[in-house]
Amino acid sequence: MTDLYVIRHGETEWSRDGRHTSITDLPLTDEGRRQASALNGHLDPSSFGLILASPRERSRETARLAGFTGDDEPVVDPELAEWNYGEYEGLTSEQIEEFNPGWMLWRDGCPGGESPEQVADRLTRVVDKVRASGVDRAIVFAHGHSLRVLTLCWLGVSLIRGDHFPLHTATISILGWEKGKPALQQWNAPVG
Repeated sequence: MTDLYVIRHGETEWSRDGRHTSITDLPLTDEGRRQASALNGHLDPSSFGLILASPRERSRETARLAGFTGDDEPVVDPELAEWNYGEYEGLTSEQIEEFNPGWMLWRDGCPGGESPEQVADRLTRVVDKVRASGVDRAIVFAHGHSLRVLTLCWLGVSLIRGDHFPLHTATISILGWEKGKPALQQWNAPVG
């Protein structure tokens, strides 16, 4: 059974400010580059049989700075892209609440973007790909909400629970197994 390492990209200006960032391809901040570089040495690229990354530069740069280059460069998987926030792109949750009181991403999705069901469908395909890979260890570099959805799909937990899984930038999480059942082995662990 494959263990899956889950790495959120380093800090960007918008992640730092709590702004919803999906299709806007922002670079890492200086702090984000420092965070990503701190991952280098904590993850041995040669120990992963499957290495995937979101198509967004912030995820791919995090992987490069973490030491995943050359033959160990991630395969870009569009299914790992961040939740498409549609009309809410660039807004904070507080700004959205001003005109849409009671809004909850995990239940409501985003107008002009993706519904929770759409995001779960595509992240379930990533889970299926990882589980079918036959490798001992896989790793993905992606985004806060998409990785939380991926985790909930791995565990078979309702997306409505997404708020209970905060995920900080440039942290290491591990999805694995306990007595043959999907399990959370490590969550949101900082490296430096």
